[in-house]
Amino acid sequence: MKGATAEKDASMQKQKEMIANHFSELARVKETRKKVVYTFVPGNLTELINHFGMLPVLPEINALQSGMRGKSAEYISIAEKAGHSEDVCTYVKADIGMLRAGNIGPTGEPLPKPDLLLLSYTGCFTFLKWFELLREEYDCPVVMLHVPYQGDGEITQEMREYVSNQIRDVVIPEFERVSGVRYDHDRMKEQLKLSVRAEDDLVWVLNSARARPSPIDAWFGGVYYIGPMFTSFRGTQDAVDYYTMLREEVQDRLDQKLGPVTPDGPMREEKYRLVIEGPPNWTSFREFWRMFADEGAVIVASSYTKVGGLYDRGFRHNPDDPLGTMADYCMGCYTNLNFPQRTALLEGYINDFSADGFLINSVKSCNSFSAGQLLILRELEKRTGRPGGFIESDLVDPRYFSAANIKNRLESYFQMIEARRKGATS
Repeated sequence: MKGATAEKDASMQKQKEMIANHFSELARVKETRKKVVYTFVPGNLTELINHFGMLPVLPEINALQSGMRGKSAEYISIAEKAGHSEDVCTYVKADIGMLRAGNIGPTGEPLPKPDLLLLSYTGCFTFLKWFELLREEYDCPVVMLHVPYQGDGEITQEMREYVSNQIRDVVIPEFERVSGVRYDHDRMKEQLKLSVRAEDDLVWVLNSARARPSPIDAWFGGVYYIGPMFTSFRGTQDAVDYYTMLREEVQDRLDQKLGPVTPDGPMREEKYRLVIEGPPNWTSFREFWRMFADEGAVIVASSYTKVGGLYDRGFRHNPDDPLGTMADYCMGCYTNLNFPQRTALLEGYINDFSADGFLINSVKSCNSFSAGQLLILRELEKRTGRPGGFIESDLVDPRYFSAANIKNRLESYFQMIEARRKGATS
């Protein structure tokens, strides 16, 4: 019988401790008098928030943590009884429901009210409405950082100046007002140097999946790897130390030719190498992971692990141009790419990581990911000759996770890959 809890390697335990310590620090703000900024993961200004001695809270992380802890169904029900539609993003409903149920965070400690809401639009219209709701609940100021969508597939100089000017003229003055701390250009440059060191090691880890067998799973395992980078720690020594540790750990697995850690220990045999589009399901995360691990399927690259930055395609924060590089970062996240860019990115992953196929997990309540996915799937099949697959679930609503349906689709998909292999060798 399989264990009830997923096995974790040392880096997974380390990042869990980092996140827990952050939530504990949030619970003590009445004592420490630190200010709290609610913001979102894609294109977040973590270094800038930390620069002013403030603490970030990310509502998506609260929602997915609620899903993994089995709390999201209750919170979604609370939000729906308050009038929120079944079609609303379940992250939003889980967050609103958690707020109305006492706003208890994943460590069991209450989350503080925000001193400021920092809304940065990066390809998801839901963010706009989400923060309107939070503004009504908390009655606190909102700073809007408007980030242009890459509709034409490029970041122009005008777009870059538009965002960096907002950071300089709107965001930083408001941060100074709320925190009582002055912006220090030289200190900001030093923070961004730490960001680059951590970004380099994260990219090395993600690229290690090119090896056979891959020492990592870049989707299920990847959500642990990106946690410190995409949430509260980018630009800190803690992040540098974590990614140094992670890189050494992955190097050790490479040296021993070991596959990734799974919920039931190291993977015994790599049978299928997949690229995946879309977020994972959080309410049945371990069960979902086991469906792949039991089949010997390893995710060698994923789009979800790029929602907080396309570091593996060359982006690094530039310490010599803090405001400009923050603008580039905000505009370069995966959800801010147009469909041709997303398709080309995924095509590159399929080829670069020698994937056997491409799979979509279509999330019912997430339009930012789900819109256009079938078109992307058919285009990738045409370009790469590799088979595409399609499964459906949700972020944090357990009503839309059907284990039997997903398992049947995955088994059929792996059979299709095997048939292609036999056809190629006959």
